[in-house]
Amino acid sequence: MTATTRTLGLDTFGDVPDSAGQPDGIRLLVEQGVHAETAGVDYFGIGEHHTAEMPLSAPDLVLAAIAARTERIRLGSAVTVLSTDDPVRVFQRYATLDALSGGRAEVILGRGSSTESFPLFGFDLADYDELFAEKADLFALLREEKPVTWTGRFRPALDGIEVFPHTTSGALPTWIGVGGTPLSVVRAAQHGLSLMLAIISGPAARFRPFAELYRQTLQHTGLPDLPIGVHSPGHLADTDEIAREEFFPHYLDAFGRAARQRGFRPPTRESYEQEIGPRGALYVGSPETVATKIAATLRQLGATRFDLKYGMAGLGHESLLHAIDLYGREVAPRVRALLSTH
Repeated sequence: MTATTRTLGLDTFGDVPDSAGQPDGIRLLVEQGVHAETAGVDYFGIGEHHTAEMPLSAPDLVLAAIAARTERIRLGSAVTVLSTDDPVRVFQRYATLDALSGGRAEVILGRGSSTESFPLFGFDLADYDELFAEKADLFALLREEKPVTWTGRFRPALDGIEVFPHTTSGALPTWIGVGGTPLSVVRAAQHGLSLMLAIISGPAARFRPFAELYRQTLQHTGLPDLPIGVHSPGHLADTDEIAREEFFPHYLDAFGRAARQRGFRPPTRESYEQEIGPRGALYVGSPETVATKIAATLRQLGATRFDLKYGMAGLGHESLLHAIDLYGREVAPRVRALLSTH
């Protein structure tokens, strides 16, 4: 890796800030995306969700608004739940974003760790794996921007149909988001798609076998090396103590709610302290602390990109803008400096 290949991005799920309703929260999100470019951030991603706390059901529309007010920053999804969407429409929406942004669009495709979109759009969770596998196969064909002939179970067949618009580069940059499924790692490599490791708990080192499997599959398939990225949550403030205390109650509320819905162990102060430590998955602290931890993670996994999932429902807008500033102006340069010396 060289310093010029390292990308430092920000992701959000559109968590509604403190004292803001859903419409105001979406408008403030546009301001945050614009501010990210000002701060020097490389990438700004918005993840699809369908809840009251995260009402970002149409991220591409918000990204288009950000694209109209920015010139440099790359824009895309933090995750698009391909399993419950139509691959043709996903490609068309992000190809349109690519045109509006002058070739700055990307997309990260996922199976959906949050499953609220399945009943919303009439899909059966029993088809969870098959849905994603079939739709990822089709999306990989659509990226070639040639007439497509394809038959599957979950959407009508295509017989020599070309899908428009085409993109600026001729191949929409596409990642597969993986949270713990080796088959998704293999699928990403076989389709020639980049790998985004979603690490939300535990040490990053446990994902090293996934990174190795991805590289081995690329080699076996005869494809060149492709980027590996990491997506993890966190929060920045001027000091470690301020960041940890600002973030904790909102983290406890959000992950406690998810634990009740999905049946895993709810977080505690003790587990939070472990996760913000050197071996945990939360990147919470001062710019120096967070940069040191990001650099260590990228080095461990041989990754070239890190996207910090900033924000949590209830955090204030001004606090989020300050965190964006610290990330772009202080964390990103520190990470590059740390990695350039090794």
